[in-house]
Amino acid sequence: MTADLREKVALVAGATRGAGRGIAVELGAAGATVYVTGRTTRTQQSEYGRPETIEETAELVTAAGGKGIAVQVDHLVATEVEALVARIRAETGRLDILVNDIWGGENLFEWDKPVWEHSLDNGLRMLRLGIETHLITAHYALPLMIERPGGLLVEVTDGTAEYNTTHYRLSPFYDLVKTGVTRMAWTHAQDLGKHGATAISITPGWLRSEMMLDAHGVSEANWRDATKVQPHFAISETPRFVGRAVAAIAADADRARWNGQSLSSGGVAKIYGFDDIDGSRPDCWRYLVEVQEPGKPADVTGYR
Repeated sequence: MTADLREKVALVAGATRGAGRGIAVELGAAGATVYVTGRTTRTQQSEYGRPETIEETAELVTAAGGKGIAVQVDHLVATEVEALVARIRAETGRLDILVNDIWGGENLFEWDKPVWEHSLDNGLRMLRLGIETHLITAHYALPLMIERPGGLLVEVTDGTAEYNTTHYRLSPFYDLVKTGVTRMAWTHAQDLGKHGATAISITPGWLRSEMMLDAHGVSEANWRDATKVQPHFAISETPRFVGRAVAAIAADADRARWNGQSLSSGGVAKIYGFDDIDGSRPDCWRYLVEVQEPGKPADVTGYR
């Protein structure tokens, strides 16, 4: 499968690292012009204090075959988002794909804490970063997107609607953010469908993001070493896998069939027939239910 997105313009909001970077690079590999946004640049860091930058992401997009354009934006600041969309309009006159992958809550959520034990400040900050940013960005960007039929809005979350309906996700704050983004995509679909546009939510599986690799003390080159401590990490995937899922849907002339649906990287891979960059095809959300949660030994047979 080779997606063709030449002449298309995309905005990946929250593309500094992780899934956002993977999606941006795969859109670039399909030939798109990709505006990549985030708070961390080579001269200014966000509270994460990490080395990844939006300039680096833009360079990866260009190296993959597209055109990467880095723009520093705090998506909680409405005037900055408004200016970003005005710039895209002035420079390209169009927006075909909007990916909302804005997050920033890895250092804010507390595992298995009821609302009265979880830090209130951190929880409310998480809601702002994970939901308010998406709404602000949609408010300013979608009017440009619907000027041409066929636009695609992608809301990136954690967990499919089916999985999250029956599973408590860490804390009330985290749970609300991740289920709220899925519902947000469904609600946008009701409005966008009237304009010939499509909205979906999508989740990666167990993501080998830069932060996750660091947490396990490994790199992408030797990530399998982490399975010695956490055997189920064998089902993990690179950020490029969900990127290929987004590119495949964006290049599908019949993408409107997905309007309002909750999708996963592994599920989309089965439909469009693509693999992760290492040739595997993990299906994390199926694996969690059928292998990990029942307490079975790690076994990716039939899942990759």
